[in-house]
Amino acid sequence: MYAHSALLAVNPLDASSLLAAFGALGIAAVLFAETGLLIGFFLPGDSLLFTAGLLCTPGQHSGPHLNLPQVLAAAVVGALAGAQVGHLLGRKGGRALLERSRNRRLHEGAQRAEELLARYGHAKAITLARFVPVVRTVLNPLAGALGVPTRTFALWQAVGGLVWTVGLILAGYALGSTIPSVDHYLLPAIAVIVALSLLPLVLEFRRTRAARH
Repeated sequence: MYAHSALLAVNPLDASSLLAAFGALGIAAVLFAETGLLIGFFLPGDSLLFTAGLLCTPGQHSGPHLNLPQVLAAAVVGALAGAQVGHLLGRKGGRALLERSRNRRLHEGAQRAEELLARYGHAKAITLARFVPVVRTVLNPLAGALGVPTRTFALWQAVGGLVWTVGLILAGYALGSTIPSVDHYLLPAIAVIVALSLLPLVLEFRRTRAARH
């Protein structure tokens, strides 16, 4: 009964809530959904990775203590498997999946993903997309729908996925190991991470607007 109530109280948009409820397993599930399934575009991948790394640090903090190797393994598996499944779904009918959705944000992400592929080519676009919310969700099925070869996609999504997951986790771990009572700075740190993750979207919007003018 208590466990059932705790699950009902989980906030899927709050990284700390997800980690407290599901631990490393939750990281794998969230990253798989965010990078492999279009319905996962709203999930907090960046803040989840950073917070998970912070909660791996020894010492006192309000959240659960996580195991760093387990967190790294779960994040890598979830992110890489999710992207590959997304590409496979795209090959089977990615355009149809996107057309069925009426979510404006999702369609904007698809447009940016397609622009990335056209502007930078497969390797660079697939790698960079990992660092842009929503775009990393829609680019994988879109790449499958556009016929990006499976080997090419697998190589570069693995490169981007490893840098993204390991980089953010270790950044959180480094901050937690360096600053005592880091809980006091958790929300500002997550806000900075989210702002940095949105920066490519802002720059791309400004570039597109300037090109139209």
